[in-house]
Amino acid sequence: MESSQRKKALFIIFITVFIDLVGFGIIIPLSPYLSREFGASALQIGLLMAIYSLMQFVFSPFWGQLSDRFGRRPIILMSVFVAGVSHLAFAFSTEFWMLFVARTFAGIGGANISTAMAYMADISSKKDRSKTMGLIGAAFGLGFVFGPFIGGIFGEVGSSLGSAAPFGKSFSAVIASSICLLNFIFAFFYLKESRQVNAEVTAIKLSKRIKVMFFHLKKETVGSLMFLLFMTTFAMAHMEATLFLYVSDVFHLGMKEASFGFAYVGVVMAFTQGYLIRKWLPKFGERSLLVWGALMAGIGFLMIAMAPNVLSLGVAVTFLAIGIGLVNPSLHGGVSLLSSSDLQGEVMGVNQSLSALARIIGPATGGFIYDQVSLRSPFFIAAGFMGLVFFLSMKIYSKIPNSAKTE
Repeated sequence: MESSQRKKALFIIFITVFIDLVGFGIIIPLSPYLSREFGASALQIGLLMAIYSLMQFVFSPFWGQLSDRFGRRPIILMSVFVAGVSHLAFAFSTEFWMLFVARTFAGIGGANISTAMAYMADISSKKDRSKTMGLIGAAFGLGFVFGPFIGGIFGEVGSSLGSAAPFGKSFSAVIASSICLLNFIFAFFYLKESRQVNAEVTAIKLSKRIKVMFFHLKKETVGSLMFLLFMTTFAMAHMEATLFLYVSDVFHLGMKEASFGFAYVGVVMAFTQGYLIRKWLPKFGERSLLVWGALMAGIGFLMIAMAPNVLSLGVAVTFLAIGIGLVNPSLHGGVSLLSSSDLQGEVMGVNQSLSALARIIGPATGGFIYDQVSLRSPFFIAAGFMGLVFFLSMKIYSKIPNSAKTE
């Protein structure tokens, strides 16, 4: 692929992932309020949030394997369209079970991240692979910044219009759907296929996704890196479930201030993965950034747990955001570099399934420990997990790909 075509393809995939996450972020603040209007309990609301990640866990390898066999483009288009329709269904919901069904299909559509990563791998050289994966992380960060912000604005607009607005609070879900469907049209006309379609690819044709996952986890180094990614995502999900409660209970911050803090973390992660990682990888390589990132994230979690005031909390989340911003692209890039070109979609699908599994388990355990042990315990536990990531990274240090290092 020529340089100009590659840059164009990178931009389109970046926008696709960004819009996916914007749509997800728009729905997040809306879900609890709308669910309560339909009489849902706190447990039901928690399940509503978890079903999205559960569907990503199930469908990421499925989309990835299909994209290995039939091409990335049709899978990306199909999943974006499904996400757009599901957001619209969410807006039209009049009962809780309808919200649940809509979020189920949104999770199925949102499982396309593995295919997007495989697309990135197709069009990037080994030297640039980890830097390219960093763009996915930047799209994630920016999506989580803009999504809740847009959702809050249009949700408030819908509520203020009252009967004049056809959807009320759900107006923001209509916006999410519109953004996704516009993205579908844009990608339909401008997104080119990144690999030659090969329907004969049957590298690991196993009927159950769980077997595919364990197949890759048993691989030397690849399995270790995947496990490190699971622990990193679990630590973040474990913390995210309780952070809003923590800043409210300990520092007495309102929802507005807490949301600004969440947006700040997204900005720092996006800057780290979209800019710093591209500057530091040629100088330090994947190995060093993974180790230092894990150390910084662990320190960040510890600082959150021990923060005496809001200022120190801000320093803590900065350490955490930079650390995670260094760890994720290094892990994704390493797994990709150690995997066959014909299995990029499948491998990235397993990666995303493990991340989704961590996002299913993490919030539940974090909330339980927050209630049953102490307010600060989830952050100490998350720090412990990042400590394990640090030590295990050191153990396999020499086996981690270091293709990006050129200086």
